[in-house]
Amino acid sequence: MANDRQDRPSTHRARAPAAPATRAEIDAFLARVKELAPATEAGRRGRLIFALDATMSRQPLWDPACRLQADMFREAAAIGGLDVQLVYYRGLGECRASRWVSQAERLAALMERIDCRGGHTQIGKVIAHAKRETQATKVQALVFVGDAMEEKLDDLCHAAGELGLLGVPAFMFQEGFDPITEQAFREIARLTCGAYCRFDPGAAHQLAELLRAAAAYAAGGMRALADLSARRQMGAIKLLEQMRS
Repeated sequence: MANDRQDRPSTHRARAPAAPATRAEIDAFLARVKELAPATEAGRRGRLIFALDATMSRQPLWDPACRLQADMFREAAAIGGLDVQLVYYRGLGECRASRWVSQAERLAALMERIDCRGGHTQIGKVIAHAKRETQATKVQALVFVGDAMEEKLDDLCHAAGELGLLGVPAFMFQEGFDPITEQAFREIARLTCGAYCRFDPGAAHQLAELLRAAAAYAAGGMRALADLSARRQMGAIKLLEQMRS
C-alpha cells in the first residue's frame, strides 16, 4: 500500500433486488439495537476508512462522490466527530492511502487531485490495509464503494474473515447490477458483520444516504445508526436490516 498518503469494462447484468424487510421486522430489530453500546470509547472520535474504486468505469460518479463525502462529516459531527482516511486504487497496481483527516474540506481536496484510470480491482489490498490500520489504532468501520470484482473470491473471503475477527465491519456499497460483484460484496460484508447495499449507476442521492449511515455508525455505534434509522433515513434502515451484532 503506497502512502500519499496520496478498463476494464464492467459486465452489468440485470438482477432483481432482494425483497426488503417488512416494517415490523425493522421496528423489532431497532428495538434490540437501541440498547447496544456505541462503537467508540467515551471521548474518542470515530475512525472510518473510506475506500473507492478509481478505475475508469467509476468516472461518472467520481465528482459527485467528492461532494457527498462532506455528508459523512456533517452526520458524524452531530454525534461526536469522525476521522477519515481515503484509500483508492486505479491503473496498474496503484493503491494509495491518505493521512487521517478530520475536516470535510481536507478530504475533498485530497479527492479532487485524483483522476480515474483504467485497471483491475484491488479490493484485497484495501482489506489488508484496513487490517493493518486497526491493528495500530482501532478503526470503527471500512466503507468501500465500487462496481466490480476481478479477484479470487476465496482470497477476499479469507482476508475479510481476519478483518471481522478484529471487529471492523465492512460496508460494501455496489454501483450497478453485476451479480458476480454482488456475491463478493455480500460475502465480505457477512464475514465482517457489516452490510451490503446496491445503488443505481450515477444515483448520487442513494450513495449519500449510505455514506451518512456508515458515518453515524463509525461515530456512535449501533445506537447512532438506530437513531438515524428512526428518522426514516433509508440508508440507515438498509444497514440495520443486515447488521446482527
